[in-house]
Amino acid sequence: MTTPAYPPKPSPGDRIAVVSPSSGLPALFPRPYELGLRRLREEYGLEPVEYPTTRRMGATPQERADDLHAAFADPDVKAVIATIGGDDQITVLPLLDRELLRANPKPFFGTSDNSNLLAFLYNTGIVGYHGASVMCELGRPVAMAQSTADSLRAALFTSGAYELRPAGHWNDVDRDWADPATFEAAPDTRPATGWSWLNADRVVEGRSWGGNLEILSWLLMADREIAHDLSVYDGGVLFLETSEELPGATEVFRILRSMGERGLLRRFPALLMARAKTWSFEHPNSPEQGARYAAEQREAVQRALQAYAPDTLAVFDVDFGHTDPPYVVPYGGTVRVDGPARRITVTY
Repeated sequence: MTTPAYPPKPSPGDRIAVVSPSSGLPALFPRPYELGLRRLREEYGLEPVEYPTTRRMGATPQERADDLHAAFADPDVKAVIATIGGDDQITVLPLLDRELLRANPKPFFGTSDNSNLLAFLYNTGIVGYHGASVMCELGRPVAMAQSTADSLRAALFTSGAYELRPAGHWNDVDRDWADPATFEAAPDTRPATGWSWLNADRVVEGRSWGGNLEILSWLLMADREIAHDLSVYDGGVLFLETSEELPGATEVFRILRSMGERGLLRRFPALLMARAKTWSFEHPNSPEQGARYAAEQREAVQRALQAYAPDTLAVFDVDFGHTDPPYVVPYGGTVRVDGPARRITVTY
């Protein structure tokens, strides 16, 4: 596998491809999508370029792969961003032309189901960025979260170290995108409790790998985009988050157990575990129920680490993934986890 390298960065005024490699939800919920496009133009100075499947539900995997090929191959497009996630991007991966993407490296931004494409880019030798989809982060009602807006700007336009800091307030309760009133008030937030550290007597610096835990489990089952020579992950920083489907603690443990049995967990001397999303429309948990869910998930992660990687430096409740506000995390880029100083620094 080629060691991932950072692709060239765009500049204000450049064109950015807006693609839907997973779900075409802009077709159903235009409000957050149009808001996200406007912020790309007005706040970041980028010109969005749409493709045939960007606003279309039910596009075939081949059609979505064709849009990705067109976006990466266009010399006038300097970066690529996903509209949102979904649940079937794994079907697009076999249709991608790895050499075309390798010959035209560009920063790609996406979350959730886009962990598929980020893992593909990692194996292709391209550093990607986990975070900042058009509909969720850029389409946030009233204003983007400041920490998200700042980290996205740094990831888009700059190179070098960027320190992540614990959020003071956070939210994971969604509102109805079909209701215009949703966009008239900023999301409610509640105080955050900071990060929690385990085995924090050391410093780990390495390339990041991971993403959404459920997506990684599918890649493992399909034997797709997981290196057979696990030594490529040695010394890296594993970062994991869970989705709005709220996988139970037992499922989380079993996925991590399988990663442990495969020999993956012990390859990473550090783990960043995102703050768990604890609310969904299907499971509208109370704050007390959500806190219990998060505590059970953390216990499941710790149990798996104790069994397969007991010396791993772990940080819990890091702000990325499906809660608000999330940071942008480089995928395949350098991450430094400083236990004694309680600091996390990424390199954009």
